Amino acid sequence: MTKHRCGWCVGDALYEAYHDQEWGKPVYDDDTIFEFLILETFQAGLSWITVLRKRENFKVALDAFDYKKIASYDDKKLEELMQNEGIIRNKLKIKATVTNAQAFMKVQEEFGTFSKYIWAFVDGKPIKNKVKNYKEAPANTPISDALSKDLKKRGFKFVGSTVIYAHMQATGMVNDHEVDCFRYNEV
Repeated sequence: MTKHRCGWCVGDALYEAYHDQEWGKPVYDDDTIFEFLILETFQAGLSWITVLRKRENFKVALDAFDYKKIASYDDKKLEELMQNEGIIRNKLKIKATVTNAQAFMKVQEEFGTFSKYIWAFVDGKPIKNKVKNYKEAPANTPISDALSKDLKKRGFKFVGSTVIYAHMQATGMVNDHEVDCFRYNEV
């Protein structure tokens, strides 16, 4: 018997594996939260599968998403990234990665962990929605609006409400698995 999955991932092995193992699973460690935040910012205006297919390339190019290293990237490193055909070569997004790493560490200094800061927007526990069809899931919510606004105030770039809502979905801050998806009650 086949498992029922959310409709957005069906038919692509990489998408299905990501859906089955990661998407919507609550993430509380700063390293993984940062990785998803960076991937989501590169996704802005593109499809998630585009980013997912380049994820390993990003991991290599961005020092395994080590925000401490990324925060100190110089112009030479930024130019090297612009020449890397394995990643999304958008100059503004590449620069934003450095800016966001720096802002990420400032949030850590203020709150102890970035996780503590971001999860406070949902009172520390996932919001469990009742999505029947993935096309019904919102693109943004008042919470993602507030989080986006606060991140921008703290100097983050490419963190519009839609990007942030996708980040919330990916890191399990909201459970938008379809109610009949096998993952709905697992995450």
